[in-house]
Amino acid sequence: MADIETEVLIIGTGPSGSAAAALLSSYGIENMAINRYRWLANTPRAHITNQRTMEVLRDLGRDVEQEAYLFATRQELMGETIFCESLAGEEIGRMKAWGNHPLSKAEHLMSSPSLMNDLPQTLMEPLLFKTACSRGTQARLSTEYLCHEQDSGGVTTTCRDRLTGKEFTIRSNYLIGSDGGKSLVAEHAGLPFEGRMGVGGSMNILFRADLSKYVAHRPSVLYWVMQPGADVGGIGMGLVRMVRPWDEWLIVWGYDINGPQPDVTPEFAAGVARQLVGDPDLKIELLSANTWTVNNQYATALSNGRVFCVGDAIHRHPPSNGLGSNTSIQDSFNLAWKLAMVLKGQAGEKLLQSYNLERAPVAKQIVTRANQSIAEFGPIFNALGMSEGVEPVQMQRNLAARSEGTEAAEHQRDAIRKAIAFKKYEFDAHGVEMNQRYRSNAIVTDGQIEPAFQLDADLHYQPTTWPGARIPHVWLYRSDNGAEVSTLDICGHGRFTLLTGLGGEAWITAAEQIEIELGIEIVKHVIGARRTYVDQSGDWARASEISDSGCLLVRPDHHVCWRSVGMASSPRTDVLRILQQILAR
Repeated sequence: MADIETEVLIIGTGPSGSAAAALLSSYGIENMAINRYRWLANTPRAHITNQRTMEVLRDLGRDVEQEAYLFATRQELMGETIFCESLAGEEIGRMKAWGNHPLSKAEHLMSSPSLMNDLPQTLMEPLLFKTACSRGTQARLSTEYLCHEQDSGGVTTTCRDRLTGKEFTIRSNYLIGSDGGKSLVAEHAGLPFEGRMGVGGSMNILFRADLSKYVAHRPSVLYWVMQPGADVGGIGMGLVRMVRPWDEWLIVWGYDINGPQPDVTPEFAAGVARQLVGDPDLKIELLSANTWTVNNQYATALSNGRVFCVGDAIHRHPPSNGLGSNTSIQDSFNLAWKLAMVLKGQAGEKLLQSYNLERAPVAKQIVTRANQSIAEFGPIFNALGMSEGVEPVQMQRNLAARSEGTEAAEHQRDAIRKAIAFKKYEFDAHGVEMNQRYRSNAIVTDGQIEPAFQLDADLHYQPTTWPGARIPHVWLYRSDNGAEVSTLDICGHGRFTLLTGLGGEAWITAAEQIEIELGIEIVKHVIGARRTYVDQSGDWARASEISDSGCLLVRPDHHVCWRSVGMASSPRTDVLRILQQILAR
């Protein structure tokens, strides 16, 4: 007999693990989360927080979303991505990033009720962890995962209390591995991976220093410093990242993975900081320094039996595009409601197969995109004359040549502008963040053709109600007080939602009958005049892609799982068929 029993055991309390715990507790599922360390994230690793992730926090509760905004650096201060010779030195170029270009900003505002921001993992992780524990998650810190064994009835996991050294076992119906890029759970579960680890080397230097005079007039999250032949060695490019404006910073400086790993002593770290800032007398408070490797690896299957992996355990990649914690939290949003419905007896276990089918393509996409973004620095290096094989002294001459009045320098400046502008695929890739369309046994298209992307799918989000896509955000208005309410707000929260219009009341009647028959809750809304929610602007009529008498069925994770463009001959038959298919009943 196991020492402890729970319905779901979660290994790791990072963004994916804490999100899974918070969601499961919100859905009424008993769960336990363990962490081998004594506390949560001690470095601000992940930080870019996109709109889709904020929608997950909003689904957990407006209080959770608002607390995130309280601690986050707001979107407008994420500003422009800056390329320079040092923070105190000459600027090379810049581009508006993270939805701050006016055209991109308009797309962001039209796409979601939530706002992009910069929230370091040292602040995001405690927020999710606190939410989980306050809603019922049993948490154990200083508790190390050792191994697991699964059988037809559950999973037995062996752990070690790192304070006493005592080993003990936890019995659960399901196990979630959210134990990071070196996941033992994924290894023990035998998950298959493609790609490889350790394709590049980097060091992190976390410090405090007031750099307001260098940056406050040009707010940014990322300041890219080009220093060929810098005394600190490396590849000639470093990153000064804002952690908190404008006195906490993280420097990322690359090193040759094929050479010896640098010894990042306090003296060395302080020297790197002063050189990239461009102030040899800068007073800094060094907080930490460490090395890490750039990875290019993703799982092609995310689960094995009763064991599921989420987050960095299944997608291992550099921080380019800011996709890491965002994708991790969204993994858990996809998985949690499915586990909850299976554990409550509302769905068959076949529903859980959809997690693999829906999130494995996302894991591949974001690992590929993040590593591709690194490669897209190549044109900048070429334009600056800093290509591989060029001697540092010549690199410096090439870099300086851009300020000359020659025809060659004019061509160089043009190449620099184009190369920097192309980095929008890393720093303003709204489509990569928002365009996920699922294909699985938990989506029913009934043969409806997927709409093609009219614009670049990496750069631009294209809303659609085609089954598999996230329901479009539109502001509706409450008929009683005129308050704005997003379509996402009336969906989610662990329940299926049926949306229809005036003339579609037969769908509501059908859903009322089916929720009793299947023992599930279906939230039902008629959108129209003199109803609770009114489409005064007509935006919903345009975005819904159905007639007033049609309907949309939306999953707990905001993705449309079925739609009928108009009224069906037998609404009850159709809705029952769809839900039985999705829920594997």
